[in-house]
Amino acid sequence: MTGLAAIPSREYTEPPRPWLSASRLRFVLVLLAVAAFYGASWKLARVEPAKLVTGLPKMASWAKKAWPPALDELPVLLLRTAETVAMAAIGTTAAAALALPLCALAAKNVTPGRLVYYPARWFLNALRGIDSFVFALLFVAAVGLGPFAGVLGIALHTWGSTAKLWAEAIENVPPGPLEAAAATGASRVKVLAYALFPDVAPSMVSVALFWWEFNVRASTVLGVVGAGGIGQELKNSMDLLDFPRLLTIIGLILIMVTVIDHGSQWLRHRLT
Repeated sequence: MTGLAAIPSREYTEPPRPWLSASRLRFVLVLLAVAAFYGASWKLARVEPAKLVTGLPKMASWAKKAWPPALDELPVLLLRTAETVAMAAIGTTAAAALALPLCALAAKNVTPGRLVYYPARWFLNALRGIDSFVFALLFVAAVGLGPFAGVLGIALHTWGSTAKLWAEAIENVPPGPLEAAAATGASRVKVLAYALFPDVAPSMVSVALFWWEFNVRASTVLGVVGAGGIGQELKNSMDLLDFPRLLTIIGLILIMVTVIDHGSQWLRHRLT
């Protein structure tokens, strides 16, 4: 034993790791890919900071020309602002009514089967993939100029977005209440009506209010394609370089959006 004890012990030393390990190589490749993506995006977007520097004084001169705001057409502009709110309200309400039956078909935990689930999801993705601006442009050609085209454009895009968010809310519901209601012999419709929708109603209303806020802001842009509302007056003022009138319109849009946002937040807090 003493002879063995006299043998000096060798300490284990970990072999040196290569500088460019597999994980570091992946990290470097990801950085290079991100840099290449943003480099290509910078060129494709034609970003030229020098143009912004030379354009800012021009915008400052426009701001000087816009003061004081023109109030002689205020009644007409208020009517167009009301049209914008009405477009968003009717479009969002129509979208919510259409989304209510479809969201149950697009939720995994309550859908009748995959043959219904996947087509419902694909249909919602198609509606969400086309912006309300594009829908409004198509409906202007179909039904003519005016707010009705904006209502249809808002309704179709919001239909897909609202139904998707509602379906996700339904999928997060605990299965216990649904199973208990089904065990009593209730039909699928009764289970949905009395056990599911009352549980997710606050979340669904909150989503609908969010989309109403969003559509109020979005509908100001729809006037560019002739879909009525305050956006059409905004475009007319820009085309005519009528800056005092433009300033009045921008002020009305800011007031409208602020009031809608605060009102919607108050309602959401009351519901939750």
